[in-house]
Amino acid sequence: MKRTEPIVEKIIPLQQLPHQLNRWQLLGKKVVFTNGVFDILHSGHIKLLSEAAAFSDILIVGINSDASVKRLKGNERPVNNQESRALLLACLIMVDAVVIFEEDTPLELIKMIMPDVLVKGGDYTLETIVGSKEVMANKGQVKMIPLLDGFSSTNIIDRIKNIE
Repeated sequence: MKRTEPIVEKIIPLQQLPHQLNRWQLLGKKVVFTNGVFDILHSGHIKLLSEAAAFSDILIVGINSDASVKRLKGNERPVNNQESRALLLACLIMVDAVVIFEEDTPLELIKMIMPDVLVKGGDYTLETIVGSKEVMANKGQVKMIPLLDGFSSTNIIDRIKNIE
């Protein structure tokens, strides 16, 4: 029988994150951070997470809380609640930790983590990536992963709405 406890243990409450970060730092682990809504997990997300994981020993994924998603994307979103989105991400082998944040941007979370590498999709520029200045000032790197054409949660949701 396979154990599933390690999956839910990857979902780390924000208040416990500093303790876990200290453990990883003591072990000399290279920490990479990325974030997003991850409302409907698709191939584009898997590509981004896989490439982000290649830069790291530890990949931390920040996800917007349900309230944050509603503020950013409207009342019809998220399609999946934060617990479901966190659980799906935690099931992925390349993800080491998932953290839910309440703010509209992950800036405070990035300042707490101060990752060695900050990763975002190629639809961002260095100037528009939240936390890029702070990470680079701390001698970290910022990487942009090219998007996988044709994959977007918004487009998938729109296609589902138009099915008759």
